[in-house]
Amino acid sequence: MPVGRPSWWAMVLALLVGCLVTADLLTLGITERLDLRVSDVVQEWGLADSSAYPLVWVLTQVGGRVTILVVLAGLVGYLAWTRRTVLPILRVLLALVLLTAVVYALKHGLGRTAPRFPGSYFWHDDGRSFPSGHVANAVLMWGVARWQAVAYGLPARVQRTFWWLAVVGPVVTGLSMISLNFHWVTDAVVGAAVGLLLLGVVHAVDAVVLSRWAGARAGRQPA
Repeated sequence: MPVGRPSWWAMVLALLVGCLVTADLLTLGITERLDLRVSDVVQEWGLADSSAYPLVWVLTQVGGRVTILVVLAGLVGYLAWTRRTVLPILRVLLALVLLTAVVYALKHGLGRTAPRFPGSYFWHDDGRSFPSGHVANAVLMWGVARWQAVAYGLPARVQRTFWWLAVVGPVVTGLSMISLNFHWVTDAVVGAAVGLLLLGVVHAVDAVVLSRWAGARAGRQPA
């Protein structure tokens, strides 16, 4: 199994968590009450209006698209140049397309309001909170980055760095977003589930299509 590819049971668990949490939220179940309670506590902390805000905001960018794409551009650009292959670029592009399509479809389709909006509502014109795109981004894209670092045998310290980003990055992103009341707890949980599912999909498509195409293309090139 390729490094970082989610196991089948992890994929099933992520799917179950995502579906069950979403269904519970839509029926105003216990997860919504948990969200409201945590949001009230966070609001009392007042981090969003304190001098700590800039530092906590920086932590949210561990899952920010611009941050991750800058790092990934350097990584896959280096690999494409030194290994003479476009495969890492194709993997990242596939992940990015899937992430954008799935996350924004859910955000616009469910239309959940963010914590700073008075109350938690679905199918609202201004709702774009569920699931957390930052957390999904961190799980998927740092996972792809770690995969490339290991697959192409980059130095051990580079592999360790991406391992930490793939494992700790989503946690830091989710906690910082929640602590600023940018997202509900369940936004982060389902965002992580979506990111894990998409990482599995990228690995599957790569195994069936991308890697085979790249291998066939390399085999046709003159020695």
